Amino acid sequence: MGKTTVATGLMAALAARGVQVASAKVGPDFIDPGYHALATGRPPRNLDAWIAGEEALAPLAARAGQGAEVLVVEGVMGLFDGAGPGPEASTAAVALALEAPVVLVVDASALSGSVAAVVHGFHTLHPRLRLGGVVLNRVGSAGHEALLREALAPLGIPVLGSLPRDDQLAWRDRHLGLVPVVEQPGEVRRSLGRLAALVDRHLDLPGLLALARRAPNRPVPSLPRARPQGRAVVGVLGGPAFSFTYQDNLERLAEAGAELVPLDPLRDPALPAEATGLVAGGGYPEVHVAALAENRRLLADVARRAPQLAIWAECGGLLWLCRALDGHRMVGLVPAEGRMTPRLTLGYREATLRRPTPLGPPGTVLRGHEFHYSTVEPPGDALLLSGRGGARPEGFGDPGLLATYLHLHLGADPGPAERFVAACCARGRAQR
Repeated sequence: MGKTTVATGLMAALAARGVQVASAKVGPDFIDPGYHALATGRPPRNLDAWIAGEEALAPLAARAGQGAEVLVVEGVMGLFDGAGPGPEASTAAVALALEAPVVLVVDASALSGSVAAVVHGFHTLHPRLRLGGVVLNRVGSAGHEALLREALAPLGIPVLGSLPRDDQLAWRDRHLGLVPVVEQPGEVRRSLGRLAALVDRHLDLPGLLALARRAPNRPVPSLPRARPQGRAVVGVLGGPAFSFTYQDNLERLAEAGAELVPLDPLRDPALPAEATGLVAGGGYPEVHVAALAENRRLLADVARRAPQLAIWAECGGLLWLCRALDGHRMVGLVPAEGRMTPRLTLGYREATLRRPTPLGPPGTVLRGHEFHYSTVEPPGDALLLSGRGGARPEGFGDPGLLATYLHLHLGADPGPAERFVAACCARGRAQR
């Protein structure tokens, strides 16, 4: 089973035992936290050192774990994989910032004695990292497990469980990762029950909880709240086609005065009557493009009311606002055509606004990430995106619109939420 399956299974197993368990995901991923939320019954959270800054990690983790007995943080990629060749923005960076013990999940399907070299390397590469134990994953048999444990014994690192290889425990995925929970909640919930029982049977849950309790208690500062800007009704795209919106972003908008109203563009015929704002996050519009195009009433309503709205669109939301996506008619607010490609665009970006937008004036600098298999033509030039591969213009903007491939996480920076809600309030005043 994959890393997300193991982490989510641990959360579900602890919850089934009556433990108040909270969760977080290292990095900017949207999909895995949805599985965590189903397992824990708590809002999904992200810990991203590059976007939020390392100084914000402990306060973000404290908020994620508030009221819980244990916080389970799922890593991203390998332990030391991050924004560059070093540990920046990696799981290791988050563990170091939190002074948290690490449980290494090792795919042992093709290993026996070599497992000791793998674990020894992770244990010694960074002297300050606290490797507290190992979970052996995809183990073939009892004999295979015995070989692995014998190889690891000289290292003195506890083996906290051994999970058998079982292809039935693999969750369905597609081009951006796992299929979002919102598309198949019943199936995922049933799988979680089976997964929790397996994890409870094969992992040392008391040992894992004891390891977590060895993390130091320390005071952390509170994160800044967004300052109220007035009341504004803001529609938020959701449902199966648009499930990529950070919980932290919604909370910052609500703090600033937004009354958030869910909007499913597959079914709802119109924006909320009082709406002066629209947040169109990411997701899989390409999977549902025909149904999105068939909801002509909503597409027309958004196009008609756009001059009275402040609009913030990211990635999938950008595609929905284009004239068309893969030949299917969309809202038509953005003067571009969207299409899917086989090429992945992925990475952290620093963005500088080149035009006035609801999230800030020209010169505003934002940090975020891109993750998409699509392109829009023309690409726009409202932002300058800079990353490891260079800089390029991108996106569409004016005082009432920011439509971009850039995903923002506002957990540590409420400024964009304040400016957006202020823009929504200004649109409402202009209509009176």
